[in-house]
Amino acid sequence: MALRREPTARQLRLATELRRLREAAGLAAREAAALLGVSPVQISHIESALAGVSEERLRRLAANYACTDAELIDALVRMATDRTRGWWEEYRGVLPAAYQDLAELEHHATFRRDVAVIHVPGLFQTEDYARALFAYMNPEFPGGEIEHRVDHRMRRKVIIEGPEPIPYETVIHEAALRIKVAGRAAARTQLARILEASDADHVTVRVIPFALDDFAGAGSTMVHLGGTVPRLDTVVRDAPHGTAFLDSEAQLEHFRKLFRRVRERSLSPERSRDLIHELAKEL
Repeated sequence: MALRREPTARQLRLATELRRLREAAGLAAREAAALLGVSPVQISHIESALAGVSEERLRRLAANYACTDAELIDALVRMATDRTRGWWEEYRGVLPAAYQDLAELEHHATFRRDVAVIHVPGLFQTEDYARALFAYMNPEFPGGEIEHRVDHRMRRKVIIEGPEPIPYETVIHEAALRIKVAGRAAARTQLARILEASDADHVTVRVIPFALDDFAGAGSTMVHLGGTVPRLDTVVRDAPHGTAFLDSEAQLEHFRKLFRRVRERSLSPERSRDLIHELAKEL
């Protein structure tokens, strides 16, 4: 079977988890290969996501690694055997790979939590807001490039607006609500969109007001996507070199604590709605 040239973030995550299981068992790659009856090169290809792994081999690897976490093993099997080719595949080769990776991770997520400090969360953005944001971030983008990005962002909303929405909780700083990314009229429409979305039972919106004391922020925008088991959660951060997908146990625990801290400092959903209404009236 031909090796993959560009593994997706989901495929890389499966490979990483298999390597972590092997390392936790104290086995070298050549030892794992001998137990499985394959060459060390094959283990290397599996652990670098250049090659897939069958359910039978994955379960044998887990047994060789003395992994007794049945829920984790079943979740990894689902990742290994999933053949979903979602709508995001239409953008492969059109937009950077991180766009497809994020959409695929969202498709499989069990929940999503955001902290937004400067801009309205992408899942709430209107087309006008998103278009103005992309154009401002890179004035060199041709019109077609911007429209592809806007279209992709709008289609990602299926995870909270589609037939099978996932729980979504976001904490938005007042700064993000006040910045007029696309002008006054668009800002009014954007606030109305957030209020409309917050009516859904599976959507929770909280606001951090400017008046809050002792709030140092969350560093930057943070997205926490829930896996089928907590170990398979992913945190997505904006980084200088692009989008970063974080998944080590220490990183995940750090951001879980950070989100709880930010949420505890935010207004209740009811008071948050009141503040958004007030901001809309000012426009």
